[in-house]
Order: sequence, then C-alpha cells, then structure tokens
Amino acid sequence: MEFTTSQRSNKKRYRTLETIMEIPEHFKDLSLRMSEVLDDSGAGKDTVLQRRKTFLWRECLMQVGHQLRGNNVECFHFGSQSEGTTTPGLQSDYDFLMSLDDVNIMKVCEDWEAGKQNLLMLHDDITPPQQYLLQAYKNDTPEPETKLLGDTVRKDSGQILWSAEKWKQEIEYQNRNLGVITKAGPSVSWTPTWDTVQAVHVRKPLPEIQHWIDRCRGKHWPPVQLLEAARVAPCFLVPAGHPDSDYKREEWRMSPNLIERMLIFSFNMTQIKCYIVLKLIKKSLFAKIVGDSITSFHCKTLMFYTIERTHPSLWFEHNLMLLLWLCVNVLKKWLQLGKLPHYIIQGVNLFDGKLSMVQQRRLLVYVNSMIKNNLQDVFDIGIDNIGCRLQACYIRRMLQTRDIRGFCLRKSIRLLLKFERLEIFFTLLTGLIHLKLSSNTTLEQDIKYVLRNVFEYSTNERLKTPALEFIKHLYAFQNSIKSSYCLRLQNVVNCQIICCFQYFLNTDVASSRLKLASILYCSGHLQAAARVLEDVESRYDNRVKAVCGCIRNQGERDLKVFANMLSGNSAKGFSELPFASCVRFFRQESYCAPFILLFEMNRNITEEEVAQRKYIDKQWMVNAEVDARPFLQYLKYLTYGGLGERDNQQHALAVLESYICDFSNRIHLHHTETLLNLLGHCYEMERVHNEALYYYRESLRGYGTNNAANWHVRRVLRLLTG
Repeated sequence: MEFTTSQRSNKKRYRTLETIMEIPEHFKDLSLRMSEVLDDSGAGKDTVLQRRKTFLWRECLMQVGHQLRGNNVECFHFGSQSEGTTTPGLQSDYDFLMSLDDVNIMKVCEDWEAGKQNLLMLHDDITPPQQYLLQAYKNDTPEPETKLLGDTVRKDSGQILWSAEKWKQEIEYQNRNLGVITKAGPSVSWTPTWDTVQAVHVRKPLPEIQHWIDRCRGKHWPPVQLLEAARVAPCFLVPAGHPDSDYKREEWRMSPNLIERMLIFSFNMTQIKCYIVLKLIKKSLFAKIVGDSITSFHCKTLMFYTIERTHPSLWFEHNLMLLLWLCVNVLKKWLQLGKLPHYIIQGVNLFDGKLSMVQQRRLLVYVNSMIKNNLQDVFDIGIDNIGCRLQACYIRRMLQTRDIRGFCLRKSIRLLLKFERLEIFFTLLTGLIHLKLSSNTTLEQDIKYVLRNVFEYSTNERLKTPALEFIKHLYAFQNSIKSSYCLRLQNVVNCQIICCFQYFLNTDVASSRLKLASILYCSGHLQAAARVLEDVESRYDNRVKAVCGCIRNQGERDLKVFANMLSGNSAKGFSELPFASCVRFFRQESYCAPFILLFEMNRNITEEEVAQRKYIDKQWMVNAEVDARPFLQYLKYLTYGGLGERDNQQHALAVLESYICDFSNRIHLHHTETLLNLLGHCYEMERVHNEALYYYRESLRGYGTNNAANWHVRRVLRLLTG
C-alpha cells in the first residue's frame, strides 16, 4: 500500500512539474542518451568509484610519505579528480591540501596548548563572512605574542597576526627549486596541473557549521547521518583573503572541504552525471560568454541547492535532462538576484571577486536562451565530443549496436590511475631514501628508525596499505645494502639474503627481479642470474609500461598509450600491475651493480656540473637509474658473455640496440643517456670502439654535462689514439 501511495505521490509531483514547464517529449530519450554518452566518456559508476578509491589511497600514501620525512601534516585530495566527477576532456586539476598538525587553532584562549604554534581566531563586525584573522600566541605561555616573528605582521591595534600572504611567500621561497611557482587564490604550486594548498585545521565546533546543520535538519537532504558527521568534521583555514577587505593580505578563509566531500560522496549516479554535465556546460559553453569566471565550485553549489530542493524520487537516469533544466533555473534565479550564496557558510556571495555584474547580465541572457530552447545547447558541447556522441548514440540505438570505444576508455582510465599511483609512490620513496642518505646519522640507524615509524602507521587502518608498501620497498633496499656489503668484503652473498628477495619480487613486473639478477651476476652466480633473467623476459611483453619516480616524459599519460596496453589485465594489486619501474642502485648498493653503472653514480667531471643540478636531479644523479626493459638486455649480454653463450649474447645486444634506437620507444625511456652509455659499453666490450664512441657522443647530445659519457669518451679516445 505504501508503494502505491508513493507512486501516486511521484506522479502527482511530476504532473506539478509539467504545469510549471512543458517538458519536451524527447527529454526522457535524451536523458538516457546523455547518461550512456557519459558512461562511454569515463563518467560511469565503475570509473567514478575507481577514481575515488585511488585518490583516497593517494591521500594516505602522501601522508605516510610526508610524515616519514619529518613533516607533521595531514594530506587530502579534494576536487573533481578525487570526487570522480570529471572526464578526460575536462582536464581537471589535482587539488591537494596539506594541513599542518603542529599548529593549534584556538577559538578561545583556553584552547591554548603548550609546545605548539598557537593562533587565536579573530572575527569582528567588519571582517567578511568566512574570513578570519589569526592572532599569534606564545608557545610557552598562554599569552599573546608581542614580537614580530617570521610570517607575522602587526595590526594597528598592536596585535601580532599570522599573515596569509607572508605565509604563501614563505612557501614559494622554500620550494623555489622545485619548479616554476604558480599562485592562484590559496594555492602555491610548483607542479603543473596541481593546485597545492598548505593550510591549518580547526577541530573545534564552528558557529557557521552549526548554523548550517540547524538549517538542514528535517529536510530530506542532506541525510541525518551526514549532518552528524559534519558536526565533528574539522574545517580548514586556507591563506586567502576577501578581495574587498582591508586585511585581505592577512585574512584566512574558512573552508569546509571535508563536509563538501561528504555531500558529493552522498550523490547517486544521476546526481553525479548531472554535476558533470554542468561542468561540461560551464567549460564548453559558459566559457565563451564569461571565460573561466564560472568555476566548478559554482556548479557544485548549484547542485547542492537543487538536490536539497528537489524530491529524491526525481533523481533517476530518465530524468537527467529535466534535473539539468532545474539546475540551470537555479542559476538563473541567482543571476537575477546578483548573488550565489555559499551552501554552507551564511553571508558569502560566491560571485564576489569572480563574476562581475556585467558578466552576470551576459550570462543571464545566455541562460535564458538555454532554457527557452530546452537545453538544445548540449549538442554544442565539444568537450569529449559530447554533442557529436549524443547524435551517434541516437544512431546506435536505432541500429542497436554498441560503442566499443567507451569500454576501452574506461579500462584505459583505470590503468592511468594505477600508473599515476605507482609514479607518486616511487617519487616519495626516492625522496625519502635520498633524504636519509643525506643525513648525518648512519644509514642503518635511519632505516631502522623509518621502519619503526612505518610499522606504527601500519596499525592505523586508514594508513595500513600504503605503509605496508613502504615497508616492503624499504626492506628490499636494506636487503640489497646487505648484499653489497658482502660483495665489498669479497664474501659470498649468503642464501638467507638471497632468499629474502622472494618477499620483494612482486613490487612490479621487473625491477626487483632485475636487481636480484644483478646481484647474482656480481657474485658470480651466472647460471642463477640467467634463470632470473629468463623469468623476467617471460613476464615482459609490449603491454608492460615503464614508470619512473624522477623523470616525466611528455605524452606518457596519454590515454592512447594505456589503450595499447589493454589485454584483459586485472590490475588488482601491485603484483599484477603491468608496469615496470626503473632499476635504481644507490651508492650503498654499488657492489650489486655492474661496474659500468659506477660511472653513473659519479657522472660529473667538475664541481660546477654538480652546482647546475636542479632539485629533482639531485635525487637521482648521485645514483644509477636505468630503465628496466633495456637493462634486462644489458644484463643478458653480460651474463651470457660470462657463460660463453655467444649467440645468446649477440642476440641480447641486437635487441638492446634495436629497442634503444627505435624512436617510437622514446616515450617509454626515462634515462636515455644512461641507456646509450650501456650500449656504448657493449660495443667497447666487443672492441668496436668507433661504434662505442658514436653512442657515447649520442648520449652527450641529450646531456652535455652531468653525464658519465664524458668519462667514457675520454677513455675510448685514449684507446683509439693509442
């Protein structure tokens, strides 16, 4: 009986909507077509969930990585990528926030904590909504600071304030060697396509949040459980002032990112797709009218208001265009009023500083036009070829055929997400080991200390998985150092050390196995090395993609690259991923590496060359880094040569040369200069010195300095000149 009553209620509600607007007959069909096109454009349920899972994992990975480096921070990925509300064509940035745990934000003086940087939130009648000033307090006594320190300024009243602008300037200075710095709002970023915000969090209840919770109680959305979670969720203070404030350089903006994430994560798939279409309209259509003045956050806010005011019974796939029409009408209303209120924080107009009155009027004219022509403008969306695919979808439905491209795209996105996850992990791991190698303490002490810390993280359910990955790789590094120590003393690497490698072999397809093969070769176990190399060869095929934690190749993230890898790989975990990282030998592992790689660890001729190295170069140029697939062939050349198997040795050389010299493989090679040096060394061993010299000089064409080829050229020239 309840079901029947609900059905009647839904029909009545739909008839009410029909009286408000004449719902075009084609809306239902267009809704289903739009939903299908979004599925095929990388916005289907599986892809959305995969994005969320990946970025939540990356949050934990980044947090463990930063804390192991001594940075007491919490890490978060926000925005479209982590929400799963994007498509490849939207080219959404990566929004990353680090919150400093060493800073204690006080609402009242009684919140003061000894030993921390204490800051009191100030807000008066002239402070804009959502904005706060932060007054500095002493860290040894609960009294206001009276001296100017670091990033502070003195207010006219004499209060010492922590300046948001000075804080961003300090971040810019500290990271000046990491790349080109870009600043936008609270973000200070040194990585293209990343918006990086360093913030502080407020764990105490805030009146703005409580007011919103009270306003939402009794409504069908947000649900009660979400409101309860929001009540205890921390908010962030990000370094951004109000554009019209007298204290805009000192102000910090209160940002309820975690609550907004909860709201997005509560969306059903129809709501997610509606939100994505809004962003497609924003970027493809609105941008022609007002540029980038309308943002994804505006679209998100429109969604919040529309969902709150629309009955849940309407949020189904066949109503997608109707719901989109409702969202556009909500935008029309706010444009007419000249303000878009923040959904959570009262008194904030999201048009301020973003959309001028002139732009609002222009956009209103266009929005009215969209509504009048029943959203036919969606056929003009060029991003991801949405408009064309809507037409094609109609034709496919008529012919009852299936779009295979959508299936390939979804699989390709999954592989891209896995690839980026590995890439970030190896970057963090390399940076961590480099930091420990640069410290004044002994490496053994450092590794034990790091492992002890990682074990603590592994007891945290949220951080457990990335912590275990760090543990596995750090133990592998420790085991390799032990092997190098044995070989340095001209001892045989004992069976216990060799056996330990079995626990680390599945870090990826090849790198750990190749390091084991290198150790076996260096210790004289040539038959065993050959067996390991044959095993690696059997695992390698054209689907295996190279991944490097140091160098990024242009085009290697293109989805076409990942589409070429597709062959039913399940990619459920690290051991099954079709990726191979570069093989890295730190100086402490030098006796585990072929002799020629020692030159890579000492690649500079002069100290001036060392001074030329950029920050990222310093993390790998003191090591030997070599791409896995070519290194496999180089090790085979050495091993079969030692075994006297000349045919196999010559075959390995031919494969190595063919792979390195094939220009189509350059997108997969991250250390080309090193590979050319290995190839040159093979020809040196073949006593074909002119060919060796040719490849060494080719290596120098890529890196004229900080290249071991400079040593090799000198050596070969001495041989040639007698």
